[in-house]
Amino acid sequence: MDNIKSENSAGAEQRIYEAAHEVFLQKGYDGAKMQEIADRAGINKALLHYYYRSKDKLYEMVAKAVIQRAVAMVHQIINAPDPLEEKIERLIDFYVDTLGRNVFVLAFVVSEMNKHPEQFRDRILPADLPRPDVFFQQVREAATAGRIRPVQPEHLLVNVISMCVFPFLAQPMMRMVLGKSPAEMQGFLRERKVVVREYIFQAIKPTQP
Repeated sequence: MDNIKSENSAGAEQRIYEAAHEVFLQKGYDGAKMQEIADRAGINKALLHYYYRSKDKLYEMVAKAVIQRAVAMVHQIINAPDPLEEKIERLIDFYVDTLGRNVFVLAFVVSEMNKHPEQFRDRILPADLPRPDVFFQQVREAATAGRIRPVQPEHLLVNVISMCVFPFLAQPMMRMVLGKSPAEMQGFLRERKVVVREYIFQAIKPTQP
Protein backbone atom coordinates (compact mmCIF):
# COMPACT_ATOMS: atom_id res chain seq x y z
CA MET A 1 0.00 0.00 0.00
CA ASP A 2 2.82 2.41 0.89
CA ASN A 3 4.48 1.69 -2.47
CA ILE A 4 1.24 2.49 -4.30
CA LYS A 5 0.90 5.75 -2.36
CA SER A 6 4.50 6.62 -3.15
CA GLU A 7 3.98 5.92 -6.86
CA ASN A 8 0.75 7.94 -6.91
CA SER A 9 2.49 10.82 -5.13
CA ALA A 10 5.41 10.79 -7.56
CA GLY A 11 3.01 10.70 -10.51
CA ALA A 12 0.97 13.60 -9.14
CA GLU A 13 4.07 15.70 -8.50
CA GLN A 14 5.36 15.05 -12.02
CA ARG A 15 2.00 16.12 -13.50
CA ILE A 16 2.05 19.23 -11.32
CA TYR A 17 5.56 20.09 -12.48
CA GLU A 18 4.68 19.63 -16.16
CA ALA A 19 1.44 21.61 -15.84
CA ALA A 20 3.09 24.44 -13.88
CA HIS A 21 5.96 24.60 -16.35
CA GLU A 22 3.50 24.98 -19.26
CA VAL A 23 1.46 27.68 -17.52
CA PHE A 24 4.47 29.70 -16.32
CA LEU A 25 6.01 29.52 -19.80
CA GLN A 26 2.81 30.65 -21.50
CA LYS A 27 1.63 33.25 -19.00
CA GLY A 28 4.55 34.12 -16.74
CA TYR A 29 4.36 34.26 -12.98
CA ASP A 30 1.77 37.05 -12.76
CA GLY A 31 -0.59 35.50 -15.31
CA ALA A 32 -0.41 31.98 -13.89
CA LYS A 33 -3.33 30.76 -11.78
CA MET A 34 -3.20 27.87 -9.35
CA GLN A 35 -6.62 26.65 -10.54
CA GLU A 36 -5.42 26.41 -14.13
CA ILE A 37 -2.31 24.51 -13.05
CA ALA A 38 -4.46 22.09 -11.02
CA ASP A 39 -6.82 21.60 -13.98
CA ARG A 40 -3.93 20.84 -16.35
CA ALA A 41 -2.41 18.45 -13.84
CA GLY A 42 -5.75 16.64 -13.49
CA ILE A 43 -6.03 17.23 -9.76
CA ASN A 44 -8.16 19.45 -7.55
CA LYS A 45 -6.88 22.75 -6.23
CA ALA A 46 -6.87 21.53 -2.62
CA LEU A 47 -4.44 18.76 -3.53
CA LEU A 48 -2.22 21.24 -5.36
CA HIS A 49 -2.07 23.38 -2.22
CA TYR A 50 -1.28 20.24 -0.21
CA TYR A 51 1.88 19.76 -2.25
CA TYR A 52 2.70 23.47 -2.68
CA ARG A 53 1.23 25.95 -0.25
CA SER A 54 1.49 28.92 -2.59
CA LYS A 55 2.22 29.94 -6.15
CA ASP A 56 5.58 31.26 -4.95
CA LYS A 57 6.58 27.80 -3.69
CA LEU A 58 5.44 26.14 -6.91
CA TYR A 59 7.26 28.72 -9.04
CA GLU A 60 10.44 28.19 -7.04
CA MET A 61 10.16 24.41 -7.44
CA VAL A 62 9.84 24.62 -11.21
CA ALA A 63 12.62 27.20 -11.55
CA LYS A 64 14.93 25.22 -9.27
CA ALA A 65 14.41 22.03 -11.28
CA VAL A 66 15.14 23.84 -14.56
CA ILE A 67 18.22 25.58 -13.14
CA GLN A 68 19.71 22.44 -11.65
CA ARG A 69 19.25 20.46 -14.86
CA ALA A 70 20.77 23.34 -16.84
CA VAL A 71 23.77 23.58 -14.53
CA ALA A 72 24.36 19.83 -14.84
CA MET A 73 24.25 20.05 -18.64
CA VAL A 74 26.63 23.02 -18.74
CA HIS A 75 28.99 21.06 -16.48
CA GLN A 76 28.84 18.15 -18.91
CA ILE A 77 29.47 20.35 -21.97
CA ILE A 78 32.42 22.36 -20.66
CA ASN A 79 34.18 19.31 -19.20
CA ALA A 80 33.61 16.99 -22.15
CA PRO A 81 36.66 15.85 -24.17
CA ASP A 82 35.33 17.65 -27.25
CA PRO A 83 37.27 20.08 -29.45
CA LEU A 84 36.94 23.72 -28.38
CA GLU A 85 35.01 24.76 -31.49
CA GLU A 86 32.48 21.98 -31.03
CA LYS A 87 32.15 22.84 -27.35
CA ILE A 88 31.36 26.49 -28.16
CA GLU A 89 28.68 25.38 -30.64
CA ARG A 90 27.13 23.06 -28.07
CA LEU A 91 27.05 25.82 -25.45
CA ILE A 92 25.32 28.22 -27.84
CA ASP A 93 22.77 25.62 -28.93
CA PHE A 94 22.08 24.61 -25.34
CA TYR A 95 21.59 28.15 -24.00
CA VAL A 96 19.30 29.27 -26.84
CA ASP A 97 17.21 26.09 -26.79
CA THR A 98 16.94 26.01 -22.99
CA LEU A 99 16.02 29.68 -22.68
CA GLY A 100 13.44 29.31 -25.43
CA ARG A 101 11.71 26.58 -23.40
CA ASN A 102 12.18 28.21 -19.99
CA VAL A 103 12.29 31.97 -20.49
CA PHE A 104 10.19 32.60 -17.35
CA VAL A 105 13.06 31.26 -15.22
CA LEU A 106 15.21 34.27 -16.12
CA ALA A 107 12.90 36.62 -14.23
CA PHE A 108 13.11 34.35 -11.19
CA VAL A 109 16.92 34.21 -11.34
CA VAL A 110 17.37 37.97 -11.71
CA SER A 111 14.87 38.77 -8.96
CA GLU A 112 16.21 36.26 -6.44
CA MET A 113 19.87 37.03 -7.09
CA ASN A 114 19.24 40.74 -6.59
CA LYS A 115 17.10 40.36 -3.46
CA HIS A 116 18.65 37.33 -1.73
CA PRO A 117 21.99 36.39 -3.32
CA GLU A 118 23.15 34.16 -0.45
CA GLN A 119 19.79 32.43 -0.16
CA PHE A 120 19.67 31.92 -3.92
CA ARG A 121 23.10 30.29 -3.87
CA ASP A 122 22.31 28.04 -0.90
CA ARG A 123 18.68 27.18 -1.71
CA ILE A 124 18.59 27.00 -5.50
CA LEU A 125 22.04 26.32 -6.91
CA PRO A 126 23.61 22.86 -6.66
CA ALA A 127 26.57 22.58 -4.32
CA ASP A 128 28.93 21.42 -7.07
CA LEU A 129 28.77 24.33 -9.48
CA PRO A 130 30.68 23.62 -12.70
CA ARG A 131 34.19 24.99 -12.94
CA PRO A 132 35.22 26.11 -16.43
CA ASP A 133 38.89 25.16 -15.95
CA VAL A 134 38.91 22.63 -18.80
CA PHE A 135 37.29 25.12 -21.17
CA PHE A 136 39.73 27.86 -20.15
CA GLN A 137 42.72 25.56 -20.72
CA GLN A 138 41.43 24.64 -24.17
CA VAL A 139 41.12 28.31 -25.07
CA ARG A 140 44.70 28.98 -23.98
CA GLU A 141 46.00 25.96 -25.90
CA ALA A 142 44.09 26.92 -29.06
CA ALA A 143 45.52 30.45 -28.89
CA THR A 144 49.04 29.14 -28.35
CA ALA A 145 48.65 26.82 -31.33
CA GLY A 146 47.41 29.70 -33.49
CA ARG A 147 43.96 28.17 -34.11
CA ILE A 148 42.30 31.22 -32.55
CA ARG A 149 43.55 34.70 -31.82
CA PRO A 150 44.76 35.39 -28.26
CA VAL A 151 41.71 36.00 -26.07
CA GLN A 152 41.04 35.91 -22.35
CA PRO A 153 39.09 32.69 -21.71
CA GLU A 154 36.85 34.40 -19.13
CA HIS A 155 35.77 37.04 -21.64
CA LEU A 156 35.13 34.47 -24.34
CA LEU A 157 32.85 32.44 -22.06
CA VAL A 158 31.01 35.56 -20.85
CA ASN A 159 30.56 36.75 -24.45
CA VAL A 160 29.02 33.43 -25.45
CA ILE A 161 26.65 33.36 -22.48
CA SER A 162 25.63 37.02 -22.58
CA MET A 163 24.97 37.04 -26.33
CA CYS A 164 22.63 34.08 -25.86
CA VAL A 165 20.92 35.24 -22.66
CA PHE A 166 20.41 38.99 -23.12
CA PRO A 167 17.84 38.93 -25.97
CA PHE A 168 15.65 36.55 -23.96
CA LEU A 169 16.05 38.58 -20.78
CA ALA A 170 15.25 41.85 -22.57
CA GLN A 171 12.47 40.55 -24.83
CA PRO A 172 9.94 43.35 -24.10
CA MET A 173 12.53 46.05 -24.76
CA MET A 174 13.87 44.24 -27.83
CA ARG A 175 10.37 43.98 -29.29
CA MET A 176 9.86 47.72 -28.92
CA VAL A 177 13.30 48.63 -30.25
CA LEU A 178 13.05 46.28 -33.23
CA GLY A 179 9.33 46.83 -33.85
CA LYS A 180 8.53 43.13 -33.91
CA SER A 181 5.34 41.25 -33.12
CA PRO A 182 5.49 38.39 -30.58
CA ALA A 183 5.62 35.84 -33.41
CA GLU A 184 8.36 37.77 -35.20
CA MET A 185 10.31 38.02 -31.96
CA GLN A 186 10.19 34.25 -31.52
CA GLY A 187 11.61 33.82 -35.00
CA PHE A 188 14.31 36.36 -34.23
CA LEU A 189 15.30 34.48 -31.06
CA ARG A 190 15.49 31.17 -32.92
CA GLU A 191 17.98 32.77 -35.30
CA ARG A 192 20.33 33.57 -32.41
CA LYS A 193 22.04 30.19 -32.57
CA VAL A 194 23.37 30.86 -36.06
CA VAL A 195 24.08 34.54 -35.50
CA VAL A 196 25.95 34.09 -32.20
CA ARG A 197 27.92 31.15 -33.57
CA GLU A 198 29.06 33.13 -36.63
CA TYR A 199 29.87 36.21 -34.55
CA ILE A 200 31.92 34.32 -31.96
CA PHE A 201 33.93 32.33 -34.48
CA GLN A 202 34.62 35.44 -36.52
CA ALA A 203 35.74 37.25 -33.35
CA ILE A 204 38.26 34.55 -32.39
CA LYS A 205 39.46 33.84 -35.92
CA PRO A 206 43.24 34.17 -36.01
CA THR A 207 44.57 37.23 -37.79
CA GLN A 208 46.40 36.60 -41.02
CA PRO A 209 50.20 37.19 -40.91
